[in-house]
Amino acid sequence: MKNGFIASLVLALSFGLFSACQNSASKTPVETVAAGVKYICPMNCEDGKTYDKPGSCPVCHMDLELMKAEVEANKAEYYTAFTISPAQLEVGKSGMMSFTPKIKDKDGTAVPLDLVHEKKMHLILVSDDLSSFDHIHPEYSASGSYDIKVLAKGENFTNGRGHNETRFEGGGKYWAFADFKPTGGLNQVNKIEVDVAGAPAKALSFPQAKMTTSIDGYSLTMEAGHSGTGLVSGSQQHIPVSIKQGGQAVDPATFENYLGEKAHLVMIEVDSKEYVHTHPAVENGKLDVHTTFAKPGTYRGWLQFQTAGKVHTADFVIKVQEGSAQAEQDGHAGH
Repeated sequence: MKNGFIASLVLALSFGLFSACQNSASKTPVETVAAGVKYICPMNCEDGKTYDKPGSCPVCHMDLELMKAEVEANKAEYYTAFTISPAQLEVGKSGMMSFTPKIKDKDGTAVPLDLVHEKKMHLILVSDDLSSFDHIHPEYSASGSYDIKVLAKGENFTNGRGHNETRFEGGGKYWAFADFKPTGGLNQVNKIEVDVAGAPAKALSFPQAKMTTSIDGYSLTMEAGHSGTGLVSGSQQHIPVSIKQGGQAVDPATFENYLGEKAHLVMIEVDSKEYVHTHPAVENGKLDVHTTFAKPGTYRGWLQFQTAGKVHTADFVIKVQEGSAQAEQDGHAGH
C-alpha cells in the first residue's frame, strides 16, 4: 500500500511538471515592462521627465530607475536655504556657509537625504566667470544644515580639497550648485548666489575651445566632433576622452573609483549657467562621455578622476552649437 501511494505521488508530480513545461513553452513571450510603469534618471537631470522603458539618461548617462510610488506621489517643491557667518563673506577671512534643504511652505519639516555617490550633499562652487571651480562635500550639523568652512588666507586645508572646506581667492559673485536627493523624492540641484567682498580676481573669458589639457602629469584630449559636425544641443553627443601620461596611453579602467565612478564631468555654460553632471564610461581604453546639452553656448568643463589617493581636476572649454529641430527629434526618438 505504501509503495502504491509513493508511485501515485511520483506519477502525479511528473504529470504536473510536464504540464507546467508544456504551458510555459506554449506561452507567447510577453513585454517585460508593465503597463503604467515609469522610469526616471536617478539624478533627475531632466527635472522630473519619465520614460516608458528602461535605458540610460541622455544627460548623465546613468541607468534609468523604476520610479517608486512614493516618489511619484511626492510632489514637494524643495529648495536650499543659505546662510553665512559672518553676515558678509570676505576674501582672506574665515567664515561659514550653511546649506539647509527645505520644503516650500513646510519650512519646519526636516528633510533627510539619501547617499548619492557616497555623499549626502555635493556642492559645486564656481566664480561667476567660471575661472574657478571647487567640488565640496558639506558636513551635516545637528541643526539640520550642511556646512562648509571658509578658510582665511594662509590657513591650510585640514583634509585637502573636496571635503568640507573652501577658500575664496577673489571677491565678487560666485554660484553654488547644491546637489542632493531627499529621501522619497527626486534628486535636486539648487543654484545659489554667493557674494564675497574684497578685491576681485582678474576676470577671464573663453573665446576659444580648449579640448586638450594637462594636469599632474596627465594629458587629456576630448575628441569631440569626430563625426565632422561638432557638438550640438538637443541630441545626445558622443565625446571620447583619451588620456596619456609621459606620452603613453593610459587606460582609465586602472583609475581608482572616485565617488563611485571612474570619473565625474561637470559642465556649466558661461552665460546661462546651465548645469550638466555626467559620468563617463570606460570604453576601448578611453573615457566615453555620452550626454545631451539642453542649450548651445560655451561650457566650462571639469573632469575629475583619482589615482594613488589623489583627485585630479582637468579643465576644458567646450563649444556647443545650436542643434537643428530634426536633430533634437532624432535624439529623443533614438533614446
